[in-house]
Amino acid sequence: MTTAQTALATDPGHDNTLEAQLQSEVKIRRLDKHDTARWDAFVNECSEATFFHRAGWKEVIERAFGHRTHFMYAESDGEIQAVLPLAEIKSRLFGHSLSSLPFCVYGGIAAKNEMARRSLDEAAQQLAAQLQVGHLEYRNLQPQHADWASKPLYVTFRKEIDPDEEKNMLAIPRKQRAMVRKGIKAGLQSEIDKDIDRFFHAYSTSVHRLGTPVFSNKYFAILKEVFADDCELLIITNEGRTVCGVMSFYFRDEVLPYYGGGTEEARAVAGNDFMYWELMRRACARGYRIFDYGRSKLGTGSYDFKKNWGFEPTPLHYEYQLHKSKAVPDTNPLNPKYQLFIKMWQRMPLALANRLGPHIVKNLG
Repeated sequence: MTTAQTALATDPGHDNTLEAQLQSEVKIRRLDKHDTARWDAFVNECSEATFFHRAGWKEVIERAFGHRTHFMYAESDGEIQAVLPLAEIKSRLFGHSLSSLPFCVYGGIAAKNEMARRSLDEAAQQLAAQLQVGHLEYRNLQPQHADWASKPLYVTFRKEIDPDEEKNMLAIPRKQRAMVRKGIKAGLQSEIDKDIDRFFHAYSTSVHRLGTPVFSNKYFAILKEVFADDCELLIITNEGRTVCGVMSFYFRDEVLPYYGGGTEEARAVAGNDFMYWELMRRACARGYRIFDYGRSKLGTGSYDFKKNWGFEPTPLHYEYQLHKSKAVPDTNPLNPKYQLFIKMWQRMPLALANRLGPHIVKNLG
């Protein structure tokens, strides 16, 4: 019994018979190709849903990584009332998990009503038990299960942007604004790319420098194919040379820069600062209202960088129902036991790191 159900059952004024009748009218179904349009229509309308609730992630995760997905929805009177995208990862190194959603910063149940939410929640917990996973994970924007284990490691940075370009520039704190202007003075140029090659070069160079395994270029190609115009590649160049690149997602009135990186030249010409300003400027011109800078770990350079732009952090609520596991998994690169691996990875030739990295990172989620 979930926490919410327990509260209802112990409420003397609650009609348990009516509760059971209403819940029996909610049907839990699996997403198939015939339901995709209905699923995405619900996601677009539901205020709790995010870009990472879109049906396309099912195809992306299956094709790019080979993981089993379990995208479920709650239906009543022929209408979708809640959705929960789940993916299962089995790894000898990192364990067996069921998560909403691996490779995504947000997830969990997006629902229009509590009855549908509870029904879907129960179904997910039953599935986790049937699969005998180590844990079930929800990557929530808002807390849902106070009794589950949690990991207060991540925050997100979201901010409303002004329709006026100059007001957005002036809203950037002075020191960071100076870095943006440095990139402008350096003569950096921006352009939208249809191909992933230049982006992947900038991204893979950057993550290698950090000592982090890289995603495959196949993964990015699939993202671009599946999400089409809602997945955009912005490339920054200097006299024709690729300096930086960022892959962004567009959803409703939001722009989400998600994967990005820069070459060695980027630091000298403030390439990353210019790139994110250009993305903001272009999104503003197209009428987008929210700039979602995405997830960062507390105590990292990424966290500091976003704070320096005047964005305030909002905690993310990653919740874990432990099944066969005895503790919350810890695959955080800040974990001291990974420091030797990071140093080794940084010394590895880039070409070799790009071949080996996808085999590791696909199991991290």
